[in-house]
Amino acid sequence: MSIELKPACAGEEALLAAIAPLKSRLADHPLYSSICSIEALQLFLQSHVYAVWDFMSLLKALQRTLTCVEVPWRPTADAKSRRLINEIVLGEESDVYENESLSHFELYLRAMQSCGAETAPVHALLAELSSTGSLQHALAPIPVEAATFVRSTFDVLATNAPHRIAAAFTFGREDLIPDMFSTFVRELDAQLPGRIAPFRYYLERHIEMDGDEHGPMALQMMHQLCPTPKHWAEALDSAYSALEARIALWDGIHARIRSTGHATYR
Repeated sequence: MSIELKPACAGEEALLAAIAPLKSRLADHPLYSSICSIEALQLFLQSHVYAVWDFMSLLKALQRTLTCVEVPWRPTADAKSRRLINEIVLGEESDVYENESLSHFELYLRAMQSCGAETAPVHALLAELSSTGSLQHALAPIPVEAATFVRSTFDVLATNAPHRIAAAFTFGREDLIPDMFSTFVRELDAQLPGRIAPFRYYLERHIEMDGDEHGPMALQMMHQLCPTPKHWAEALDSAYSALEARIALWDGIHARIRSTGHATYR
């Protein structure tokens, strides 16, 4: 969706106002209230894992742009954004869980295994990428809603525009986790000791990191990358598209859960 902003109102405030309705739709999505059983949670994990995976490509694209990953090394211009990206890479790619270093994607896979969700398809995707490098072939067997979502992520990556990628990263990938969903996960963890613990840690870790650390720093990064009204307008376009893609992913997972009869609403 393309949205044009008049220069006089372009900026963070206008962007946040424009995407507020989409964020409300995400926060109030019926998907959350439909996940009230271990079977429904398994279905959620089996599609959402691809959003956890492709998040790393957004992050790495920003790291490649905002920091120096070449030899000989040279300092890049934006030290604040450089620090933000390096801190997020540290947390996302090399966090610590139970005294073990692992990425949040690997933690998510561990959570899936602990919950009894199937992980073979996502491992097959990684194997296909390692073998052929073809994203199109790798996405063919996965849930359609997940494949569509991943394609939308790589569409914004294909722009090679740091402010567009940063907008999708900052505004489109902010995980909105309603209290109802967090409460269900805690209750399920109490009912099934050990099985839900890795997923509960993943959720609580993201709430902590996004709200207290990375969220405010990401907004600072947006200001560095959007020096003109035109940049803010293009950032809005990318943020809006990313949120629409997340809503479509939630719609698809919700429909999948309902079709199997595992949806039990609160």
